[in-house]
Amino acid sequence: NSEAGMVMVNLPTAGVDFHVPFGGRKGSSYGPREQGRYAMEFYTTVKTAYTFAG
Repeated sequence: NSEAGMVMVNLPTAGVDFHVPFGGRKGSSYGPREQGRYAMEFYTTVKTAYTFAG
């Protein structure tokens, strides 16, 4: 269970990707997320991934 404002896997970054909604989690957030709910819906795709560790 990971709770993070931004998660990047196998991608280098020099900072924040401003094309997606960004904000804190729980007590670290102040006000609504930047770019709001509509940006989150636009940039979100539901995906299921299966992994096997063994």
